[in-house]
Amino acid sequence: MVKIKQRFTGPAVADIDATVRSQLENVQLPERIKPGMTVAITAGSRGIANIHIIIRAVVRELKRMGAEPYIVPTMGSHGGATAKGQVEVLESLGVTEDFCGAPIKSSMEVEQVGTTEDGMPVYVDKNALAADGIILMGRIKVHTDFKSPIGIESGLMKMAAIGLGKHKQALLIHSYGVTGIRDIMPKVARVMLANTKILCGVGIVENAFEQTAIIEAIPTSRIEERERELLRESAALMPKLPAEDIDILLVDEVGKNYSGTGMDTNIIGRLRIQGTPEPDSPRIKYIIASDLSEASHGNALGIGLADLTTQRFFDKIDFKAMNENVITSTFLARASIPIVMPSDRDALAAALRANWGVEPAKARIMRIPNTLHLEYVYVSEALLPEVAALPGVEVMGELHDFEFDEHGYLPKMHHM
Repeated sequence: MVKIKQRFTGPAVADIDATVRSQLENVQLPERIKPGMTVAITAGSRGIANIHIIIRAVVRELKRMGAEPYIVPTMGSHGGATAKGQVEVLESLGVTEDFCGAPIKSSMEVEQVGTTEDGMPVYVDKNALAADGIILMGRIKVHTDFKSPIGIESGLMKMAAIGLGKHKQALLIHSYGVTGIRDIMPKVARVMLANTKILCGVGIVENAFEQTAIIEAIPTSRIEERERELLRESAALMPKLPAEDIDILLVDEVGKNYSGTGMDTNIIGRLRIQGTPEPDSPRIKYIIASDLSEASHGNALGIGLADLTTQRFFDKIDFKAMNENVITSTFLARASIPIVMPSDRDALAAALRANWGVEPAKARIMRIPNTLHLEYVYVSEALLPEVAALPGVEVMGELHDFEFDEHGYLPKMHHM
């Protein structure tokens, strides 16, 4: 194998505090905030780069305008669907009362604010409703479960519908499978935008290095339209694997901090959703999930997207946390347990054995730290000529054999 470096391009926000200030001024927030107004800021469960710094900047600006901000966890059923669990998820992301300078008000209680045209009740977090205004904040990126015909995937609309709607709304929407999240979610969000005091949206887009590329405040009336445009920008910035045909992909870590699905379905070309065709590329015969990230707290959702895993990974699974999440989502296959092998070496040997008609020395193998950080990846000898010829790829060093430890595991790759 040899390590290669992929060069991605994309903008990055240099000064978060200054950007947040000018963006909130763009939507005339200072003119609309009255002294003493309470403002709820939404905070989701995704590992968004600088999220604690962005929230802190919004808190500071609101205080400067005379408002009294607080933070509301908006993450559907995550954190075990409990108020305490959701605060713990925020703390693991660096979003604490101390750091952000605002209290966190966490509750699973909701109130109905309307009904969609199809008759689905629309619920909103009680703490958010109690505020004089809400700032809807979230990252806009392609979703891991569907392609939207209207260009609304993972973003502010989803943050409204499934985040602010808490466990109750998440269960309702997810009970319709892909239809729920693709078609019903935007309808729920529209009712919510119309019937709550959302002051503006704050959309975040990241570049291929998972750095903050765009922070944009969006007037409430333009959230849906602008989210579509930002989704296209986000898709163009996404990283990808440097080859489309791969025999074996070894993924060092699966985790909720890398993707809502543990491994990003857009990167690995697998959805595993009943009745939904699999993506055309990349075409990967076997995926090995080597380990579960610390930040996942045992939630191994996404292990079902792999073909083989290790004893080490299996021993870290918290079935209650994982099953709660996967049953809420209804995409059960994603928590299925693949073949469990004693180590990386054994998993690799099994995959090579099942790689029909290809001698191990000619196998197209790729190794990545996770599906989010794809700047540095390892490729096998058979893949090298094709990958090395790509623009923006630099070969780092010489080909060398895999070096397993005494338990048959590979040392972790450092993704930075």
